[in-house]
Amino acid sequence: MLLAVLSGFLLAICTPALHRVAGQYIGWVLAVLPAGLAVYFISLIPAVNANGSVLIEYAWMPGLEITLDFLVDGLSLTFALLISGIGTFVLIYAGAYLAGHKYLARFFVIMLAFMASMLGLVLSDNLVTLFVFWELTSITSYLLIGFNHEDMNARKSALQGLFVTVAGGLALMAGLILLAIMSGSYSISEILSSNTAVHEHAFYTAAVICILAGTFTKSAQVPFHFWLPNAMAAPTPVSAFLHSATMVKAGIYLMARLNPSLGQGELWSQALMLFGSATMLTGAYLAFSNTGIKKVLAYSTIMALGMLTMLIGVGTELALTAFICVLVAHSLYKGALFMIAGALDHETGTKDITLMGGLRKTMPVTAVIACLAALSLAGLPPLFGFIAKELVFESLLGAPIWSAVLIIVTVVAALLVVSVAGLVAIKPFFGKVGNTPKRPHEAPFGMLVGPAVLATIALVFGLAPSIPESALLQAAIGSVNGAAVKTKLALWHGVNIPLMLSAVCLVFGLILLALWGRLITSLQAINTAFARFGPEAGYFRVMEGITTIAAWQTRVLQNGVLGLYLLLLVAVTFGLTGYTLLVKHGVNLTLNLSGSHFYEWGIALLLVASVVFASVTRSRLGAVASTGVLGFSVALIFIHFSAPDLGITQLLVETLTVILLVLVLIKLPEFVRLSSPFERFRDLAVAIFAGVVMTLMILSALDVQYFESISSYYIENSATLAYGRNIVNVILVDFRALDTLGEIFVLALAALGVFSMTKLKAEDQHKP
Repeated sequence: MLLAVLSGFLLAICTPALHRVAGQYIGWVLAVLPAGLAVYFISLIPAVNANGSVLIEYAWMPGLEITLDFLVDGLSLTFALLISGIGTFVLIYAGAYLAGHKYLARFFVIMLAFMASMLGLVLSDNLVTLFVFWELTSITSYLLIGFNHEDMNARKSALQGLFVTVAGGLALMAGLILLAIMSGSYSISEILSSNTAVHEHAFYTAAVICILAGTFTKSAQVPFHFWLPNAMAAPTPVSAFLHSATMVKAGIYLMARLNPSLGQGELWSQALMLFGSATMLTGAYLAFSNTGIKKVLAYSTIMALGMLTMLIGVGTELALTAFICVLVAHSLYKGALFMIAGALDHETGTKDITLMGGLRKTMPVTAVIACLAALSLAGLPPLFGFIAKELVFESLLGAPIWSAVLIIVTVVAALLVVSVAGLVAIKPFFGKVGNTPKRPHEAPFGMLVGPAVLATIALVFGLAPSIPESALLQAAIGSVNGAAVKTKLALWHGVNIPLMLSAVCLVFGLILLALWGRLITSLQAINTAFARFGPEAGYFRVMEGITTIAAWQTRVLQNGVLGLYLLLLVAVTFGLTGYTLLVKHGVNLTLNLSGSHFYEWGIALLLVASVVFASVTRSRLGAVASTGVLGFSVALIFIHFSAPDLGITQLLVETLTVILLVLVLIKLPEFVRLSSPFERFRDLAVAIFAGVVMTLMILSALDVQYFESISSYYIENSATLAYGRNIVNVILVDFRALDTLGEIFVLALAALGVFSMTKLKAEDQHKP
């Protein structure tokens, strides 16, 4: 399992070399890996159905209780199959879609890392490793969205997606830590099997808010939905994978995964129903009111994500059954439709639906695939999307709360989606031939095989729903529910209320589709007006506020005055240290001065005198000389306490430092101005405060000993083990040889840097 999760990263490393060998067939070559992973995951289905789950353990950081444990149950296996299966066709599709692109190898490197990150996320059993993979998906998706880095819009959209999801990730990290504290474990399997009533814990509300902040930003729930349509700046293979099986589904996965534990509280269920239904309705409306085919599909994804979130919140067995069915149906038809959208753009030169029409004659295969996938999107028989939609209506009729409201919202969203499906399948391929920038023709095989297979699977699952149900879906439903659930999926349930609601959606959806051409201009005007006050406008205001604050902070704190930098650094560091030392722990000092000698007092007075002189003199040379006296006084202390080696080292270093400073001072200009009395008093106060705190820390540390002293070990073994009687030298070159080697390495790098700078300066001086 560990190799299966990490194989994507390993293949990504080898991809540039493989690209040079495979050439135009690189997509097919790389697709072998996810196809093999899909076969491996299929082989685990019997074990999951027999045992409920399989836990595979690898110790990673045992001391920190961080493990690379993988939980394979119905839910994680469903996601793993979607990721690897759809990923196979996306890689093939990308090889044809981006054929000849100069950065194709780079694209596949990032895509494989993205895929591996998602697999790690859905299979992880440890909250810490899950979070690591969670953040990796944010980073890799940022690189994919901004793949066309020369396009300013792509860079802007990538940064927006990164900021939103990473901000949510920080909240998620806090929520996962709180969850671990409440349950007493970082293991997901232990949390789910625990009898601890986490909803009664004092941290429950804070944990739910933090976790939902992370999942809502990741899965584009209102009001964080704006980043997802902008992510369409990515190449179409990225959009197809991101919307169908990865990234946005990560938040859905985590909500479903934690539902058995957190779903016992009302806050969890009500928040999911509220935000999910709002997201569903918002996404459906925005999909209907856009003209770009990728934007239309992106907003319909937001609608589906909202529906999935709402169903988790409803929480009944029937609702969770509908959840799994919608999840699978959406992955199949959305992956197919995005690849079809890319084929249309690739072959016609436009994403604008209004410019397309009559393409069924020149792109007949594409038209058939698009119609099949759109039927599933619209929830029409005999596609699997119809079964999923019927289950949604049936589950909402039995919702424990808000049943009427949820049904109304879902019906409105569903009829809008029927119109959206018509826009995707009918408008481009039927009616009057459009005036496209390029002369359309059928897409190549590599761009059609993926959507064809996915649409066919949706058809097969619709005609024979018992196949996916018995294979895996029943186990997945049980994982989300926290207990086994008996289901009976069927294409036909007779004439009932869900069927009548579907008929209402179909009729009114077709009416809206007929009126779309008249309504679209007004709807887009409404969207433009609302955009000035919507969530995305709020995002830009927040970013502008951050920039304004950063500019103010730079002017105040980073104004080019080195002394101010040092002052703030010392004041903050020793202020926090002093607070912790005095307030949190207190200081209990016992000083014994009875055994001191006059020459020790003489050294101390010399130290103080050198410091005072360096502070009050206006001569730079005098200040350097007095700091040299300070260093020599420290050397006397070393010698007095039987450390002649340290004393000699201190003398040599101090002498060299003084000489270098004097040489530098010769080149420095005169002071522009001297410090004012206030500035001198301020600096003196901070310096005295830092000195007092440091002194108290050192004196306090003398009385603290957590471990037995190791000095006796060095004294006893320096000669016998290291064959040296100079204990300090033995420690440096034998016992702590790696530390010394590291210091030598740092000094060597610094010397190389200085040498390169002086050489460059010399070359610049010799240039004409």
